[in-house]
Amino acid sequence: MRINWKKAMGLAAAVAMLAPLAACGSDSGSNGSSSAKGGTTAVTLKVWGPQTDQDSSKGDSFLATVEKNFEKAHPEYKITWQNDVVGEDDASKTVKQDPASAADVYMFGNDQLGTLIDANAIGQLGTDAEKQVKEQNGDAAIASVTSSDGKLYGVPYTGNTWFMYYNKSKFSADDVKSLDTMLSKGKVAFQIGGPWYYTAFFTGAGAKFFGDDGMTASKGIDLGDKAADVTKYLATLMTNKNFVVDDGSTGLAGLKDGTVDAYFDGTWNAASAKEALGDNYAAAPAPSFTLDGEQVQLTPFSGTKAAAYNPNAKNPKAAAQFAAYLGSTESQKLHYTMSGVTPADKSLSSTADDPASKAQLETMSNIAVNQPTISAMNNFWDPATTFGNGLKNKDVTPSNAASKVAEFEAQLKSATK
Repeated sequence: MRINWKKAMGLAAAVAMLAPLAACGSDSGSNGSSSAKGGTTAVTLKVWGPQTDQDSSKGDSFLATVEKNFEKAHPEYKITWQNDVVGEDDASKTVKQDPASAADVYMFGNDQLGTLIDANAIGQLGTDAEKQVKEQNGDAAIASVTSSDGKLYGVPYTGNTWFMYYNKSKFSADDVKSLDTMLSKGKVAFQIGGPWYYTAFFTGAGAKFFGDDGMTASKGIDLGDKAADVTKYLATLMTNKNFVVDDGSTGLAGLKDGTVDAYFDGTWNAASAKEALGDNYAAAPAPSFTLDGEQVQLTPFSGTKAAAYNPNAKNPKAAAQFAAYLGSTESQKLHYTMSGVTPADKSLSSTADDPASKAQLETMSNIAVNQPTISAMNNFWDPATTFGNGLKNKDVTPSNAASKVAEFEAQLKSATK
């Protein structure tokens, strides 16, 4: 991005730190030192990312490769890189501890967006980066990095949802459209105790999280008119001999040893699922289930993983540019080639043509619902985990389902009011 010096020279460095980085790089001050007029600017960028992106056992890691590519694209900088391992799932709790000394650029799961905004630890995208995000992504991915103020924060580079891996010698492509059909033919593992997973039964049956837009905290969480029926269905699953409780590892383990024929997971375990199933490897979106005689589509939460810059960075211009570069089409293609990370960029849909990538894309495009990003959503997980444990431990039964979910709803109302 080119800087508009006529406009920028009058801006104080403090203002540049606070203002969102705008079109054509008209943000000022990278606060680095320039070796000479018209020469390169020395900057230091502290970058946090997951361990897998920094694996150099087979040569340069993905992150190191992208950093080298960025240097070639931006010869105006002489960059000192400081890379540390912080996974996307841990970004918000690590960054918010001390935003001023946290990474200049980091990767995060979009469900943490509200927390990062509240901590003033994530920078609003400038005009160029916003244009990039809107050109690369579909509506769901764009919404995943859009705050309740309508502004964009973060550049998506992969989707984040779950779907089904299955043994295609056990189930046909038609079978996997119905959970009940699958349970009549083989062993199916599911994380019934995990809120991110079992919530799909409720959202499929009409549950709403913070209103229709997922952004209105005052609306709270409404599990819907079918909440008791859904809970009874889940409790009944626990009595089915073909239903296997997945604790987060037993599903994949069962797929490997043949005691499980299907389980639900994301693209991060695609390689392991493929290795486990060999020639019988297949993937598909989550199926429907039968509720009161009608088919109800399981509706998972979805979101993205994205790159962001820290508005407290000493070199905010370079940080914002690198965050955008991490989510560029070129970098996403490289991410897929080197690490198997399914790109969010819609122009790469034909490149990522493996079964898991196709299942993720179909899930996000056709059946998933965006997971709310407002900070009020943080109050959902603890009571939801308690309820999930009740399902998993059979404390919730078909006979007490109505009273147990009523207790859960009361807890949610108290936690999210």
